[in-house]
Amino acid sequence: MICSMTAYADQKIQAGYHTLHWEVRSVNSRYLDLVLRLPENLRFLEPGIRNLLERFFRRGKVECNLKLGPSENACFEFRLNRPMVQAVIAALGEISPLLPAAAPVSPLDVARWPGVVQEPEIDREQLARAALEGLESACGKLLESRRREGEKLGEFIRRHCRLLAEQVELARRAMPEALAALRARLRQKVEEISAQPDTDRLEQELVYLAQKLDVTEELDRLQTHLAEIDRLLESTGPIGRRLDFLCQEMNREANTLASKAASSALTQCAIEMKVLIEQIREQVQNIE
Repeated sequence: MICSMTAYADQKIQAGYHTLHWEVRSVNSRYLDLVLRLPENLRFLEPGIRNLLERFFRRGKVECNLKLGPSENACFEFRLNRPMVQAVIAALGEISPLLPAAAPVSPLDVARWPGVVQEPEIDREQLARAALEGLESACGKLLESRRREGEKLGEFIRRHCRLLAEQVELARRAMPEALAALRARLRQKVEEISAQPDTDRLEQELVYLAQKLDVTEELDRLQTHLAEIDRLLESTGPIGRRLDFLCQEMNREANTLASKAASSALTQCAIEMKVLIEQIREQVQNIE
């Protein structure tokens, strides 16, 4: 199954008086890169979250953002730390004479003092269980989205590989004609230079030149790489790196073909091959 590395998913889940909202997105990356943004009171979940993500994904930059907020039916009771309130008021009473022009202090200002208003303790176990369940659901959605996008990428690569195979066959058919034309041109030039050419020496040079310009090995390797790509597209597991390597190898063969091209037809085939390979490689960068 081909998987893209680009996708987005989100999931909301309720836990008691709290609502947990996961946003998970992934983009292409050479390795698995996990970026977590968690509320401070849920930082203890990070090891479990990383283990869960590593079960789902092998490559890609995966960003997870968790937001914690009250649910619609939340009913919180805040407790007032009276000793703290009295201490703050006493301190303000001592400070006020020193600042005659100071603005009056409101009850809200006192309530904002750290430790004055105590929020109810959260149920860590309940929130941890809900957070991991929500993340697992979000990862399932993200994985499904990556698979759908991967199917489209697979079809694109298959289509371009078929076009590339056609260019390989065109090059095979053009090669004998190109060598024959080259042979005729060289004979003509030699005859123009010398009235009595050394036929044996000329034949030796023509054989050497034909061997030097022969692109059979390059075309055979291109076909082998195309067959390997076809096999990989039907396999399971991450294939992006291997596809990228094969694209590099095919581009090398196309460059060699272009340098050896003995006719405009072969040159045109090499150009078309390089364009198709580059288009394939652009899409391969997004495959896990």
